[in-house]
Amino acid sequence: MRNAKMNEGHMKKFRHIAVAVVFLFVSLAAQAQTVTVIHAGSLIDGKSDTVRRNQVIVIRGNKIESVGDATAKTPDGATVIDLSHATVMPGLIDAHTHIFLQGEVPAQGGYDIQLLKYPLAYRAARATVAARRALEQGFTTLRDVETEGAGYGDIGIKQAIEEGYIPGPRLFVVTRAISTTGGYPLEGYAPEIEVPKGAQLVDGPVEARKAARQQLEHGADWLKVYMTHRSWIGKHGELVSQPTLTLEEIKAVTDEAHGWGKRVACHAYSGIGLHRAIDGGCDSIEHGLDLDDAAIAQMAKQGTWYVPTLTVYYGDWEPENTPGGQRDRKRASVHEESFKKAMKANLKIAFGTDVGGFPWTDPIAQEFGYMTKFGMSPMEAIKSATSRAADLLDMQGQLGEIHAGALADIVAVNGDPLADPKELEHVSFVMKDGKVFKNEAK
Repeated sequence: MRNAKMNEGHMKKFRHIAVAVVFLFVSLAAQAQTVTVIHAGSLIDGKSDTVRRNQVIVIRGNKIESVGDATAKTPDGATVIDLSHATVMPGLIDAHTHIFLQGEVPAQGGYDIQLLKYPLAYRAARATVAARRALEQGFTTLRDVETEGAGYGDIGIKQAIEEGYIPGPRLFVVTRAISTTGGYPLEGYAPEIEVPKGAQLVDGPVEARKAARQQLEHGADWLKVYMTHRSWIGKHGELVSQPTLTLEEIKAVTDEAHGWGKRVACHAYSGIGLHRAIDGGCDSIEHGLDLDDAAIAQMAKQGTWYVPTLTVYYGDWEPENTPGGQRDRKRASVHEESFKKAMKANLKIAFGTDVGGFPWTDPIAQEFGYMTKFGMSPMEAIKSATSRAADLLDMQGQLGEIHAGALADIVAVNGDPLADPKELEHVSFVMKDGKVFKNEAK
């Protein structure tokens, strides 16, 4: 009995010591968090339409602690960053990228050479450079929508960034993507030769569901499905797009993804494939070159996101008097009209570029120029790449906004992006997760 009481006393004493140790570690961890104060001359918070002047942003660790006017007290020991002559914004989000593509030049082998001759390690090294370039340009988050034959390489790049081995944006990855037989390159080789494909090909709802499960099991944050493939000019001068997955196949994919709490992005240009994508429950339509009125109405009703990726369709046109050249020009013209109709219908629009389809050495932010040229206000365009893109990623309030409690992803430009959106092509300051990656502010 006496021993039992003694043991009980020892246990109580041990518990008190353990609690004290925990509190000590918590206290030390809180003290160890770095505190940074940013003096912002102009602040676009990513959510409101108002530009605030002379703001003070206090960052503790990797989160924003407070945002206030210039009278706010600077915490003792804080690192102060002077951006009083700059425009400060949330870190930008590109919701449609391909870090495993490099804007391949046809004369150098184009798309095919990557899958046929480039080792995966080489492609991963190039993807690492692409990720760094995105961060240098102020894009602190990417939704990277498939590896183009590099398997689950995006999972490895994401892990390396998260563990601090390489610099790069936050990545939301889709791994291999899904299409059907006859629905993705490589193509045009002798039928007796088995060539690699840039996406995982399925036929039938059972295979579609299995592919979804495989990709989700291996770490996909999103799934990506190609609902159309080739496009050409039809008999009446219209844009025609080859459909890929059937309605039953895409429903198998979306049903599986939604059961896992994940979302599905659907590459869809026009026509049958586009309507199957919407009917099948896709969460975002990628590109959407030719959105007819019925598609827009259904997207509005269902809350389907639209990620237009305008820039990539304005380069590398084939000669005007060729079928390919006529197709290229038709794509651009109907895309502009679709974007304007989508704005008029108040569709949920998120910023995406398809960079990788054009070189990573080009400015990613050139997309803002096309968006504003076609009628979107500069503030709305910025929101599409901040709070609205965060909403698409189900990261509302955590990314794409500057307010207390949000993650400290912050960028700045020297000029006024509302007066000239091209300023967004020259980001001078980049902070990701509370750490300064670049500071060239004047």
